[in-house]
Amino acid sequence: MVQKFGVGKDKPLQDLIKLHKRLKYEIKKRLSEFRNIWENGTEEDIFNELVFCLLTPQSRAKSCYSAVCGMIDEDLIRNGNHKQISNILKSKTRFHNTKAQNIVKARNMFLKNGQITLREPISRFKEPLEAREWLVDKIKGMGYKEASHFLRNIGLGNELAILDRHILKNLVVLGVIKNIPTSLSKKRYLEIEADMKKFAENIKIPMAHLDLLLWYTETREIFK
Repeated sequence: MVQKFGVGKDKPLQDLIKLHKRLKYEIKKRLSEFRNIWENGTEEDIFNELVFCLLTPQSRAKSCYSAVCGMIDEDLIRNGNHKQISNILKSKTRFHNTKAQNIVKARNMFLKNGQITLREPISRFKEPLEAREWLVDKIKGMGYKEASHFLRNIGLGNELAILDRHILKNLVVLGVIKNIPTSLSKKRYLEIEADMKKFAENIKIPMAHLDLLLWYTETREIFK
């Protein structure tokens, strides 16, 4: 259940609403850019977002993005082997060997006649929730956070919660949850996601806007 706001929660909430008014246009623009990847991007563009999200666990988003750019420059996402990819990742992400293996496995899964085809299997699902379940089930290294992040980054998951440490910390500050869970089972993830949706509805800020706002409060930028 969504917690009621106490006296100590009022100012964070007021600050959040003011921040949304200030950043609303920039957030809409960023979400439009995400959607454009799905509508007008190449299959490689979509897969690059998947790779980015596979890199993010316990690693900084900017470093992960830098790693993706490095792999693109050297044509490793499409053609690199595990060792070559791992070499790019080792200075930029944690668990670089495991993540390199997961990237190669994901690439092999979606290769057809030498071409990456990720748009078609995702298009089979009518609801983002179904697509997320499929991604979590099929792709090694992709949990609910990473799958939600990927779908949001291609414009398909605006109602999904991306429950990383930044978001969870701010949900505690705002009184949406009592504490940061030590681990996130599927059941607990979906419970917190439901509470976050109720909170977003109550304060009349779209779910995808709320995610980027809370991320901004920690990083001072609207990234990805």
